[in-house]
Amino acid sequence: MSTIEYLPLHQDHFARLLTLANSVHGDNYMDLPALQAYHQAGLVNNINASWVALDGERLVGFRITWAAGNWQTDKWCSPTLWGLPENQVCYFKCNTVDSQYRAAGIGSQMLKLSVREAAKQGARAGLAHIWMQSPGNSAFKYFTKCGGKLVKEHPGKWQENCDNEGYVCPICGTQCDCVAAEMLLKFGREA
Repeated sequence: MSTIEYLPLHQDHFARLLTLANSVHGDNYMDLPALQAYHQAGLVNNINASWVALDGERLVGFRITWAAGNWQTDKWCSPTLWGLPENQVCYFKCNTVDSQYRAAGIGSQMLKLSVREAAKQGARAGLAHIWMQSPGNSAFKYFTKCGGKLVKEHPGKWQENCDNEGYVCPICGTQCDCVAAEMLLKFGREA
């Protein structure tokens, strides 16, 4: 592995990001219209909270983060348990690293960059729904190591994506029973 370069997400990265996203998370996990909307949700005052990791021209990781105030809570969120106003919490939509590049600190570095930029946008914390069925439960372990705290577990969170968007879970297929761990990562003094 050569030196990894970290850059704010840009439309020039979209095709490579979609290839990685759908190969890691399953068919129809993300499409171009969704990615375009996700990218816009991460922008506030010319500050971009979403990042990619590149090894040369190869996109080996990405973190999509939605700015505080640019996303809506839903039934899978428990804002009364956060201890902060909803409009001060960004949303860590997705973190993905190519399997050949895992355990090299790429995910953690992209999270640090997103936290830094989200804080500049006014966020005091970030919320994520962590995939508990990730290989070795690595997603939960990584996010906990970075300071994330479990708020609540939500079984079956991604079944709606299977039903409405044609998502195919890499573990369950089209009947997804995977558990989402709602986790909150407070920034700086909030932690």
